[in-house]
Amino acid sequence: MRAYLVVIDETKEARAALRFAARRAARTGGSVEILALIPPAEFVQWGGVQATMEEEARLRAEAMVAQASGAIVEEAGIRPSITVKQGEPIKAVTEFLKERDDIAALVLGAAEGAPGPLVSHFAGSAAGSLPCPLMIVPGTLEDEALDRLT
Repeated sequence: MRAYLVVIDETKEARAALRFAARRAARTGGSVEILALIPPAEFVQWGGVQATMEEEARLRAEAMVAQASGAIVEEAGIRPSITVKQGEPIKAVTEFLKERDDIAALVLGAAEGAPGPLVSHFAGSAAGSLPCPLMIVPGTLEDEALDRLT
């Protein structure tokens, strides 16, 4: 089954991308893969403190993804797969795409004004080397507009 990969965070544009991907997947018989990214932790001298900080960041990301994925299950009837990765975002997404050959499209949300580092990178110099199409969803689109597009 072909999957739509959505990189999610707490922004409005990420939610728009997730809704778009879920609706497309429901209409095309695909699935949704959610990738939540945890920024790399700054070095802390004491390992126990570092581990606690990383675990708290992971728990926040998992809670955010659980909330977002609940809406997908209700609206589109799709249960997404969820992956949480720590590290530099562009590198983490690139590695994820290399690991998976079932990704039908990378779906990113673009903020109004400035599109964000992932959109800028993947729509720019990396666009020609992506293993799948890139779909950019404007974060300002309302639910009704997203529904019409899918």
